[in-house]
Order: sequence, then structure tokens, then C-alpha cells
Amino acid sequence: MTTECPILVGIFDGFSWIRCEGKGSFLNSPALKAFGLERITAGETCLVVDLQACTGMDSTFMGTLAGMATRLSAKDGAALQIADAGERNRHSLEDLGLDFLMDIDPEKAVWLESAGSIRSALKPHRPATGLGQIQQTKHVLEAHKVLSQTSERNLRAFSNVVTLLESELETKQKQAETPDEQS
Repeated sequence: MTTECPILVGIFDGFSWIRCEGKGSFLNSPALKAFGLERITAGETCLVVDLQACTGMDSTFMGTLAGMATRLSAKDGAALQIADAGERNRHSLEDLGLDFLMDIDPEKAVWLESAGSIRSALKPHRPATGLGQIQQTKHVLEAHKVLSQTSERNLRAFSNVVTLLESELETKQKQAETPDEQS
């Protein structure tokens, strides 16, 4: 059985903070995205994603991070910053070339001196509604499309995944449109 690891959040003066505890995956990346987009829409220019307690990240989670970083980069002076990436998570992000989209462990961040007190003030983020099967598939597909767009290498690496997810989405949408014939 797969368990969802919590996403904790907080809004502070000059930045918003998102903390992943446990594995960053397709299960908790919708909560990451929901809060991130909410804050970007509200005009936030600095999102900090705290990976200190993150035990690893799957491609959907990293694609969600890349999508938020891309949205922020469209705003002048805005950035996605990664706090306490750790060796494993840093390697995962760098391996996909995502270190060019986000600031990993920035040396001069406004939050550096207060990271401990920030972490103690965070609250769990639970979006109002969970995703259905079609929405979850769309989310995973979007994350992989974002990863594919970051480099030619990622395009090759994720092309089969994108194709499979597109087919799966089409099947699920057709099934949802077809009335249950057993009624």
C-alpha cells in the first residue's frame, strides 16, 4: 500500500514555503502544485520548496517543480528556490537538468537565518478536493510533458511515458463518456 507523504506550507514576508516530508511523488505533487499555483496567482515571486525531510522524488514530483519554476520564471525577478536539497535530491534535479530552472540551496536567500522557525510554523496543505482518475492522469501527463520540454535528453527519456499516459488518458475519457450498460 502506498501512503501519501505530507506537504506542509506557510506564507511569510517575501516568500511562500512548501515542505515535503517523506517521498515526493505523484501522490503528493497535486498538493504541491495546488499551493504553488495559488501563491503564484496571488502574485508571489519567491516559492521555497524545502526538501530537508524529502527522502526522494519521482519524475512526476520533479516535473511539477519544473512547471512551477517555469511559471515563476515568466515573472521578472521571480524564482523557485530549493532549501536543503541534500545530495540525493540535488543529484536527481541536476540529472534532469532542472538546476537551470531553480535555485538549489541559494547562498544568499532571505530565509536562510530563519529556516528553523519557518519549519515550526508550517501547516499541512490539503486541497479542497482530491483528484479523480482522469485529473490524476492529466496531472502526471502534464508533469512529464514539462520534463520533456526541458531538454532533448529528457524528451528522449520520457517520450514513451508521455505516449503511454496520453493513451491511458484517452481510454479513461472514453470510459467516462460511455454510460454504464449494466444499468
